[in-house]
Amino acid sequence: MTSLTKGNASGHPGSGDANLLINEAVGVPGGVGAEARAARAEAIDAWLGSIFPGREGIALVAVGGLGRRECAPYGDLDLVLLHAGVPGIEELAGSLWYPVWDAGLRLDHSVRTVAEALSVAQDDVKVALGLLDARYLAGDRALADQLIRTATDHWRRTALRQLPRLREITTARWTTHGELAFLLEGDLKEAAGGLRDVGILRAIATAGVTDALRPAVHAAHRRLLDTRDALHQQVGRRVDRLVAQERDGVAKLLGLEDGDALLRRVAGDARTVSHALDDAWRAADRLRSGRRRGADGRPVRRPVARDIVEHDGELVLARTAIGARPDPSLSLRVAAAAAVTRLPIARATCEWLSAYCPPLPAPWPPAALAALITLLGAGPGLVPAWETCDRYGLVDRWLPEWTRLRSLPQHNPVHRFTLDRHLVQTAYEASRHTRDVDRPDLLLLGALLHDIGKGLAAEDAGGPEPAGAFADHSTIGAPLAEAVATRIGLPDTEAALIGTLVRLHLLLPDVATRRDLSDPKTVAGVAEQVGDTSTLDLLHALVRADAAATGPAAWSDWKGRLIAELVARVRTALDTGVVPAPPAPDPTLVAGPLPVVHLGEDRVSVAAADRRGLLATVAGCLALHRLEVISADAATVDGRALVECRVQPRYGLAPDPLALTADLRRAVGGDVSVTQRLRGRALAARGQGAAPRVVWHREAATDAVLLELRAGDAAGLLYRVTCALDEAGAQVRAARISTLGGDVVDAFYLVGGWPSDADRHRVEAAVLAAV
Repeated sequence: MTSLTKGNASGHPGSGDANLLINEAVGVPGGVGAEARAARAEAIDAWLGSIFPGREGIALVAVGGLGRRECAPYGDLDLVLLHAGVPGIEELAGSLWYPVWDAGLRLDHSVRTVAEALSVAQDDVKVALGLLDARYLAGDRALADQLIRTATDHWRRTALRQLPRLREITTARWTTHGELAFLLEGDLKEAAGGLRDVGILRAIATAGVTDALRPAVHAAHRRLLDTRDALHQQVGRRVDRLVAQERDGVAKLLGLEDGDALLRRVAGDARTVSHALDDAWRAADRLRSGRRRGADGRPVRRPVARDIVEHDGELVLARTAIGARPDPSLSLRVAAAAAVTRLPIARATCEWLSAYCPPLPAPWPPAALAALITLLGAGPGLVPAWETCDRYGLVDRWLPEWTRLRSLPQHNPVHRFTLDRHLVQTAYEASRHTRDVDRPDLLLLGALLHDIGKGLAAEDAGGPEPAGAFADHSTIGAPLAEAVATRIGLPDTEAALIGTLVRLHLLLPDVATRRDLSDPKTVAGVAEQVGDTSTLDLLHALVRADAAATGPAAWSDWKGRLIAELVARVRTALDTGVVPAPPAPDPTLVAGPLPVVHLGEDRVSVAAADRRGLLATVAGCLALHRLEVISADAATVDGRALVECRVQPRYGLAPDPLALTADLRRAVGGDVSVTQRLRGRALAARGQGAAPRVVWHREAATDAVLLELRAGDAAGLLYRVTCALDEAGAQVRAARISTLGGDVVDAFYLVGGWPSDADRHRVEAAVLAAV
C-alpha cells in the first residue's frame, strides 16, 4: 500500500532556521502589496521547479498562500507531492523536502495519491478547504488537474453537509482569538474578520451557496494582506498578531498617518469580512434546512413587533411600514426587535432603512427612546444588532458622536477592545445588573456613554481644563453625555444624573484601591460627591459593568471586596448622616507575647515591639515570598506596633506558610540575615517600569498627608519605598497599592502636618531614588 506522510520543518531534524526570510533563502523579492506577493509566488514557483525530481506519475501542487499566490514575506510553504502509485515515493519526497528545509523555510507537506487526498478531504473539512486553493507547480499536469478538478467538484457536492462542521471549527477559533474589528492587538489571520475568514467566504462562494465575495470584501482582503506583509517586514519574522509596539512602523510602511489610523483601517476591513460571513452563514442555513412554508410554498411571515416581521429567519419590514412618511424611530425599533429576538436584520431591510428612514428630531419621540433602552438592555442580542446597524450607518444617525468613537484605540494595556466596542460591551454587562438599581434605564444609558470623553482634550469638548484627582475623560465626557441624554428625550434632572454617572464612574474604584477606607474623611468625601444611595447603586453597578467590559486585568476578587466595603460604608453615611467608625484591631494582635504573626487567605497581620521601619520590613519579607501587597495599615496600640496587609500571590502560587511565618518572626525581631536577603532581592528588581512621579495631596486624609507614587510595577517596590520614607524621617500610617497594567499608583499616608517645601523635596527625592 502506498505510504502517506505529512510533517513540517519544526519537527524535522536538521531543518534550518524557520524564521529566515524567503527572499534571503531563494532570492524571492520582498515588499508590500499585490505585485510583491505575485512576484514572490513566481520566484518560489521557479525555485521549486528547479529542484523538483522530475518523474512520470508525480506532480507538485501548491496549497495555502502559495496556491493562492498570496505569499507573505515570511510565509510558510504548503506543498502536496501528488503521485499515481509510483514506487519509491518516500525517497523522491525526501529529495524535494530536504532542499526546502536546508534553505531554512517553514514547510507543511504531504505525499498523497488523488484518492488519498479526496479521502482525507472527506473526513477533514480543513483539508477540503485547502484543496480548493490547489495550484499546479511542476511535474505531471494531468495528474494535478485531476486533483484540482475532483476536489472542487467534491466540495460542491458535499459542502452543505460539511458546512456545519466548518462553522463549529470557526466559532471555536473566534472564541480563542476574538474579533479583529474590536481588538487592540488582534491576530490578522485567525481572529474573526481576519484572513482565515476570507478563505471560508471563498469556500462558500465556490459551493454556489451565495455571492460571498463582493467587491468590498475583495478590497478589504487586499488591505489585510498588505497589513500582514508590512507586519512581517517590520518585525523581521513570521507574525500575524498586530501588537501595539509595531503599529506605527507598519503604518509607515503602508503610507498611513500613524498606528491609530492603521488600527481603524484594519477594524473597518475586519467588519466588512465578518458581516459578509454572517450573511453567507445565514444563506447556507436557509439552503440546508429551509424554513417553515405556507400553503403557497413561500416562507411564512411571522409578526415580531409593530412594523416588523420575521421572514425566512430574518427580520424585515412589514408592508405597511413602507409608506410615504416612515416613522423616524423605525430603525431603532428594528434594532431593538433584532436584539430581543436574536434574529438578524435582512440586508435589504438595512439598506432600505439607511436610504429612507428619516432623521430623528430633537428631542427624540418617546418610541425612539424606549426602543434604545430595549436595545441596550437586550443582553446577548445587543452586540450583533448594534454592529449590523453600525455597518449601514444607522448608529451615526442616532448618535452623531459615534463617528469619532468608532474603532478608537485605547492606549492602556488593561483594555482589550476599541472604544466603540467597549461602550457597547459595557451596556451589555450593565444589563446583568439592572435589577440591582432603581433606574435600570439610566444605568444602561450611563454605560453606553461613560467613556464618551475619551480621545478629546478639554478644549475639544468645549469645556474648561479638568482639575482634581479624578478628572480627565470623566470630567470632559460629563457635559457631552448630558447633552446626548437631553437630545434623546430625557428630562433635565435625569440628563443631569447621566452627567453625574459619567463624571464619577471612576470614583469608587479609584478611592477603594488608593485611599484608606477606615479614614472618615475618605468616606465623607465620597458620600458628598455621590449625594444619595440611588446614585451610589448606579455607580456600583456601572463600575462592575465597566470592569467586565474592559478585560480580566481590570477586576479581581480583592478589588471587588474593596469597592463593596467602600459602598457599604458610604451607604451607612448617606442613610444615617454618620460616618462609620474604623474597625477595631484584631484582639489577638494586641495581647500575648510578641511577635505575633497571623496568616489568612488574603491577609497577613503582624504585631511586634514598636520601632521604626517595621512596615518596610514586613513589606520586604512579603516580596521575598512573592506576595503582592494590595493595602497596608500600621498602627501603635499600647506600645506595640501592628501591621496588617492584604496580599495576593504575584505569580498565582501561594507561598509556604511555615516558611513565611518563620521569616516574618525573624525579620521583625531584627534578624540581619533576613534583612540582607530582602535588600538583595529588592535591589535586583530596580530599573523596571517607566519614569516615576510623586504627587502630594494635602486634604485627602483626616490625620495624615498623602504622598502618591506613580511608577512602573516591580517586585519589592513597596519595600524599597517604605525603606526610603523611613530613612527620610517620614512615618507611614497606611499604604494603598493600585496596579494598572504594568504601572502602579501607590498612596502613602504620612503622619504629621503638611511638610515644608524643603522636607517635601527631601522625601520626594528619597522616594524617586528608591524607585
